[in-house]
Amino acid sequence: MKEAVIVSTARTGMGKSVRGSFNQTHGAVMGGHAIKHAIARAGIDPGEVEDVFMGCGMPEGATGNNIAREALIWAGCPVSTAGVTVNRYCSSGLNAIALAAQQVMTEATDVAIGAGVESISLVQMGGINLNHFTEEHLLQVKPALWMSMIETAEIVAQRYGISREASDAYALESQKRTAAAQAAGKFKDEIVPITVKMKKIDKASGTETMVDALVDHDECNRPDTTLEGLAALKPVHMGGQQVQEGKNVTAGNASQFSDGASACVVMSADLAAKKGLKPLAIFRGFAAAGVEPEEMGIGPTVAVPRLLGRHGLTVKDIDLWELNEAFACQVIYCRDKLGIPQDRLNVNGGAISIGHPYGMSGARMAGHLLLEGRRRGAKYGVATMCIGGGMGAAGLFEILPG
Repeated sequence: MKEAVIVSTARTGMGKSVRGSFNQTHGAVMGGHAIKHAIARAGIDPGEVEDVFMGCGMPEGATGNNIAREALIWAGCPVSTAGVTVNRYCSSGLNAIALAAQQVMTEATDVAIGAGVESISLVQMGGINLNHFTEEHLLQVKPALWMSMIETAEIVAQRYGISREASDAYALESQKRTAAAQAAGKFKDEIVPITVKMKKIDKASGTETMVDALVDHDECNRPDTTLEGLAALKPVHMGGQQVQEGKNVTAGNASQFSDGASACVVMSADLAAKKGLKPLAIFRGFAAAGVEPEEMGIGPTVAVPRLLGRHGLTVKDIDLWELNEAFACQVIYCRDKLGIPQDRLNVNGGAISIGHPYGMSGARMAGHLLLEGRRRGAKYGVATMCIGGGMGAAGLFEILPG
């Protein structure tokens, strides 16, 4: 079996959904931009890419077509390059990288791309409702499949004793870590700037105008966040409605709606050596596992042991972790249940401070894990996340020195 290596990664900055720079940008543009620059950074010809796997959490509304195929054509790949859209909701981008690597390992494909994209602005917030159609039998036997993610987070917080105070403290640390990383330029080696058209609305008059916007950084971080400010926020429910006191989830301790795309070039280790490339990492494995839909946030606690057990590793063997911050309460539970040291977890912040375009996040986390891991001299890194519907996923990478 061939060894699959990741030789490059590239992504857009993160745009705030609806109010941010990507609020009028088609998914194919964001995805194509990430693919194009990942290919350029790898130093290969677009025609060498045989297949593109692109994660998207809401693909039905993204384009009405295969977003992977559209993005790769936008990126300048020839029509001979194939593409497939992958949907494992929040882990779609990570799963896409795994599928690309597995294709290289088992199918004699020399070069593939694993990527992720999401336009929450144009799909979820653009009037297309994809998540509330129910099926009678499933509604009877497993109604939690249609629970909002906020409801599942509240269940996790209550069931496992995660306090509002602990969630707010974690959220503050995420904001601080991202602010420090941005100030230190730690995202510049992954973000590729792009200029797009953005809709701006004048609050006073309601007038809409289209303006040029340069996206060269992540827009979601709130560096002025304080613990007092977080404590003052009211709990919310799906759609932003306020709910009764005593609940855990607020706009300050949950992931932020955002838009973006990320891509990694995966190839066989033999080809990388032949080309004189220095890979970022070796793909070592991927695992997914299921939990009850009503507590989907604990998914990493079953996916990570399954993944590490297959490779004879323990949590202590992992030097760097990216655990998606869907909600602070579920990250806290997963961290403590798995025994992940806080100083190895989301060291530059996560979705609470950076943003969470569902299908893109796993690809972004994997790319950041490899670059930050190389800076730190880490050997093993794991990217893991909870998944709507009651699952967890985890990917293992062996990070290589530069």
